[in-house]
Amino acid sequence: MKAGIVGLPNVGKSTLFNCLSNAKAQSANFPFCTIEPNIGVVNVPDPRINRLEELVKPERVQMATVDIVDIAGLVKGASKGEGLGNQFLANIRECNAIIHVLRCFDNDNIVHVDGNVNPIRDKETIDIELQLKDLETVEKRLEKVNRAAKTGNKEAQTEKALLDRIRETLLQAKSARTVEPQNQDEIELLEDFQLITNKPVLYVCNVDENSAVNGNKYVDQVRELVKDEDAEVIILSVGAEADITELESYEERQVFLEDMGLTEPGSAVLIRAAYKLLKQQTYFTAGVKEVRAWTINVGDTAPKAAGVIHTDFEKGFIRAEVIAFEDYSSLGSEAKCKEAGKLRVEGKEYIVKDGDVMHFRFNV
Repeated sequence: MKAGIVGLPNVGKSTLFNCLSNAKAQSANFPFCTIEPNIGVVNVPDPRINRLEELVKPERVQMATVDIVDIAGLVKGASKGEGLGNQFLANIRECNAIIHVLRCFDNDNIVHVDGNVNPIRDKETIDIELQLKDLETVEKRLEKVNRAAKTGNKEAQTEKALLDRIRETLLQAKSARTVEPQNQDEIELLEDFQLITNKPVLYVCNVDENSAVNGNKYVDQVRELVKDEDAEVIILSVGAEADITELESYEERQVFLEDMGLTEPGSAVLIRAAYKLLKQQTYFTAGVKEVRAWTINVGDTAPKAAGVIHTDFEKGFIRAEVIAFEDYSSLGSEAKCKEAGKLRVEGKEYIVKDGDVMHFRFNV
C-alpha cells in the first residue's frame, strides 16, 4: 500500500519527501530506506510501541511502516502527456492514496509555476488533469460495455449505469470519489475501474513557519473548498521541517518545536494521517525477543492478521489471545493482565482492533 505525494512544481513536494526520509525529530530510532529513487519506506510514529518497549525491554523493536512515493510535478496538459504527464499519471495510478501538497506561503525567491500563489487554482489544475484522464478511461470502458448492455446482459447494464453516473460527475468537474455506490456490486466495480480520482486524498497546506500552528488565509481557502470532500487538511511548514531534520540532537529539535508552538513534528502527523488514509491499522506482538507493530487493513479478522506474520499462522489458525493496549499499558505486563482477567481468547470471526496486543495459537 503506497501513498503518493502530488502537486504542481515548486510547491515543496521533494523537500517534504526528504524531510520524511530524515525524520529524526520523532526519535533517534527512525530509519528510512529507499526502494527506488522516489519510493521511501517510512516508520509510523506510534507512542504505544515506545510504551511496550519500556515495559517488555525486548532485544529489538520493529515499527509499522508506510510507503511514500515522491511523484514528479504535474503541469497543465498532463492528461495529454505534457511535461512528465504520462509518467506522473502512471505513478499515481499505482498508488492507493494521494497526498496533495498545496503551496500556501508567499516567497518572492521561490517562483510559482503560474506566476502567483493561489492554492485554489493549483488544486483545480491538478483535479482537472486527473478528471480528464479518468474521463478517458470511463469512455473507453463504456464503448466496450454498451454493446453487451444492449443484448440484455444484466452485469453489463449494472456497469453501464455506474459508468454513466461517473461520466456525468467528471463532466461536472467533480472527482469520482464523490459518486456514492448504491450496493456491493457498485463498490466492487468502482474498485475494479481503478480511477485516479476515486483514490482517498489528504491535503497538505505548505505554509511559512509563522503559520505552522494556526494556518493562514490560504489554508482557510483550502478548508472551505474541500469541506464537502470528506478529506483531511494538514498544516505543515515544510521549510521549518527541513530545518528541524538538520539539527543533531533530540533536545535541540524539541526546543525548535516548542519555539514554533508545536508538540511534535508535522512530518509525524502526516505519516500517521497517510497510514490512516490507506485504511491501515496496527496490532502488536510483545515478547523479550521482539516488540513489533504489524500492519493490517481495517476490518481484518484474527486469521488474516495472523497471516501477516506467516501464511502458516492463517492456514492453521486455532485462536488468538488478545489484550487491549490500554490494559497492557496500565497493568504493566502480560502476566498481570491474565491475573486481572484482561486476556481474552478470540476465534476466527474476531475483528482485530487497532492497538490489540496478540498471541496466535495455530497448528499446521
